[in-house]
Amino acid sequence: MTKKYFGTDGIRGRVGKGPITPQFIMHLGYAAGKALADADWHLMEGKRPTVVIGKDTRVSGYMFESALEAGLCAAGVDVFLSGPMPTPAIAYLIRALRLQAGIVISASHNTFEDNGVKFFSAEGTKLPDDMEHKIEAELDKPIETKPSAQLGKVRRLRDADARYIEFCKSTFPYPLDLHGLRIVVDSAHGATYHIARHVMHELGADEVIAIGVDPDGLNINHECGATHCAALQHAVKQHGAHLGIALDGDGDRLMMVDETGKIYDGDQLVYIIAKHRQMRKVLSGGVVGTLMTNLAIENHFKERKIPFLRANVGDRYVLELLQEKNWQIGGEGSGHIICRDKHTTGDGIISALQVLYALRDSQKTLAEFTQEVVLYPQRLINVKVPPSYQWNSDNELKELVKEAESELKNSGRILIRSSGTEPLIRVMVEGESESRINFWAEHIAETIKKHQQH
Repeated sequence: MTKKYFGTDGIRGRVGKGPITPQFIMHLGYAAGKALADADWHLMEGKRPTVVIGKDTRVSGYMFESALEAGLCAAGVDVFLSGPMPTPAIAYLIRALRLQAGIVISASHNTFEDNGVKFFSAEGTKLPDDMEHKIEAELDKPIETKPSAQLGKVRRLRDADARYIEFCKSTFPYPLDLHGLRIVVDSAHGATYHIARHVMHELGADEVIAIGVDPDGLNINHECGATHCAALQHAVKQHGAHLGIALDGDGDRLMMVDETGKIYDGDQLVYIIAKHRQMRKVLSGGVVGTLMTNLAIENHFKERKIPFLRANVGDRYVLELLQEKNWQIGGEGSGHIICRDKHTTGDGIISALQVLYALRDSQKTLAEFTQEVVLYPQRLINVKVPPSYQWNSDNELKELVKEAESELKNSGRILIRSSGTEPLIRVMVEGESESRINFWAEHIAETIKKHQQH
């Protein structure tokens, strides 16, 4: 059964346009509260389900926090407010405080004009499909506010950031530390602005240069963070740092930069973590990537005899496959990295610490640890399309893809997919010849654009 509102990562869109309006978000809070209140939690008599609400630094977060709070209270659910907190921090707090669910107000890597809502279960994982269906079913019903004596209450969590900082630090093995390192951390003016640098500093880094830590509600992800690494590259070289860490607006993505300014994406960082665990003989099972994972990474896993599987794009699908196989490590090129033995969801700070562990333990740089991996050229073009466009029923496009695949043969691949979070078709071409992959990527993208004009 298809979902009306929920995409691959909650509900997301432009603020003020349906469904991202205060009225809808309040109804969503009520619907979620109703679904939670009706579930069998085995709570002590008189105790209501409790939900923690976190948010990133977008100006619209204030408005939607109040709307969610009102809807949840109307359904008879208690609320904790954490203020600005990374998405993975909310997943952690749910479990630490034994809560029934968590909600994050964020549009992740998108610009400030967008916002969205992500839900986490009592286990600190993305909501299962059946709960999302229950919430959507409740959205079709009117709000029926509980009697005053049964309304939810709201409290503010005063120590949420300190709790999460300690949790992150606990994933870096004692007695190792970061002594001797000068690190630049880019928080994308987002939810890690008051957390990430403290983690690195408290683990002993000689110097932590923090950039992207001045949120004003409008500058989240703007020319900074994991989606725009140029600011980090410049800062690393300017300060003579050993490496740089780039997070996105809600703290669940990671990119890293070495002392020369070279960028290491999610694919390469997953490779580092998995290779290090294999070296230490603690790798459990294999690694999950996505349809977008660079072919060179897959080939090197084969060489190292590390099992590798591809999931659909989106960290929830990576997690599902990890759970199915009972493996620990997975991720995608965009920087979502999951270490299931450390956390229930992708976490930029914790992933960075696992990479730093590999480097400290081996006494190698990023370049030295990955010297055997040369990524295949990969070209990704995003094409804006109306929601009605069905690329997989476009016969001309199908023929073109067939022609391209025939030419590339075993030395490349083509992937076309609809974005789960934006009205985009993503065209990815990968192969040994950069000129050919550029040619085919542009040719396919132009064909899609042309068909939008008809």
